[in-house]
Amino acid sequence: MVDCHTHLWRVGEHIGPRMMDAARRCWGATPESFDVSPERHTAAMAGMDAAVVLGFHAPHVDTVVPNDYLADYCWRAPDRWYGFASVNPVEPGARAELERCHQDLKLPGLKIGPTYQNYHALDPRAFPVYAYAQAHGIPILIHQATTFPREASLRLALPLTLDELAIQFPDLKMILAHIGHPWEPDCAVTIRKHPNLYADISGIHGRPWRFYQAMITCVEYGVMDKLFLGSDFPFFTPEQTAEGLRGVNRILEGTALPRVPEDAIEAILARDALKVLGLRS
Repeated sequence: MVDCHTHLWRVGEHIGPRMMDAARRCWGATPESFDVSPERHTAAMAGMDAAVVLGFHAPHVDTVVPNDYLADYCWRAPDRWYGFASVNPVEPGARAELERCHQDLKLPGLKIGPTYQNYHALDPRAFPVYAYAQAHGIPILIHQATTFPREASLRLALPLTLDELAIQFPDLKMILAHIGHPWEPDCAVTIRKHPNLYADISGIHGRPWRFYQAMITCVEYGVMDKLFLGSDFPFFTPEQTAEGLRGVNRILEGTALPRVPEDAIEAILARDALKVLGLRS
């Protein structure tokens, strides 16, 4: 299996007090549970064939994981760890930093999050970054979903924003994190329209009713084949996510509500997001 959504960060070094306080308030996180050392990440991914490891450049929410730090870790197992660099697309030098990460650090993807980075996804200042990613086949994992830091504007997180972005950059591969939670129907109709848009299921199986609604919506809109497994580690492990996915229909016992097909569930678990995105053969 491939986990396409994992984090690597140290509390106090990369995670500042504002982000830690927000995680504690909304998730009950402790510094110990939130901290992800290289050793902890490696242990957590022991059962995975490969994992996407995400950078995070978001001073706006007190979180910065340097791209060089990410690359140092991913070089330890280049056949298993696929690092997605992070830049704020509207900052001066963002395109040059992406080029450095791609050419020199050999990081094959990009992680962005307008709500975390305090910019609108359609801001023209970001277009050179998108254009470079499109030209070089660099997939973007983008957080267009809810979050918990108070200063992160939810207005900037709406999945429908990416419809217009995909129209302007039709060959740009994008993965919408968390099925756009809690705007899962908007995410589903957006990825249905655009051949190069996908979504991951990370971080929402812990809300069983919400998760079921998201998955059955994806069934009804015919986009189950565009969903990737992702754990959002350290919030959940890949094993917890797989178990949550396989148990998505449990809350329906005794009802006539439609079931998420078992073969579609197993297909998500078996799907190699890295191959789909063109990152390995």
